[in-house]
Amino acid sequence: MSCSVALILIGFQNDYFAADGILRSVIDQAVPVDRILDSTVQVVRGAIAHGVPTIATPIFFTPTYEELLDPVGILKTVRDVGAFQAGQKGAEMVEALLPFHDQIWVVPGKRGLNAFTGTSLHELLQKNQITHIVLAGAVTSVCIDSTGRAAHEKGYRVSVLADCTCARTQFEQEFYLENVFPLYANVISAESFLESLADV
Repeated sequence: MSCSVALILIGFQNDYFAADGILRSVIDQAVPVDRILDSTVQVVRGAIAHGVPTIATPIFFTPTYEELLDPVGILKTVRDVGAFQAGQKGAEMVEALLPFHDQIWVVPGKRGLNAFTGTSLHELLQKNQITHIVLAGAVTSVCIDSTGRAAHEKGYRVSVLADCTCARTQFEQEFYLENVFPLYANVISAESFLESLADV
């Protein structure tokens, strides 16, 4: 597989995906979180096996959440419930992905919705001549959409893995997959992505 494609993992942390995750209930309504994790593990395994750079962009904050100035919406919820605190279990990579930890590039610095803002993600992609990014993670309508739009505006080809992303409701998930993402990205399944790797 050419190094022109990279897999971007957003939000695969315990506070969302662990059984006791403080925000798991937010994303466990549209599609069971464990099903999303299973699909993502298969994609990560296949991507790494084919030499596709796999990049995690975790979000975490200091205990006082001083990085958030008058937050609203989902970031206010994150602060109010004490999620994604640096150094705490909830901010760590979800256990299902730990076997691949040494092969996943971790790009810190994400403090908001867009994985490019405040991070070196764009520079890393440019350095490695990446032209196509494939997105997986949470939340579909927020971080996946914000990152996908930003990538598109920066000139990247964007694909979204339909069965490796999760929203707050089934309606929201379907609406973004069917009506929003196709405006700037390709919506594909984990299976079709893995098949494309095998065909190279």
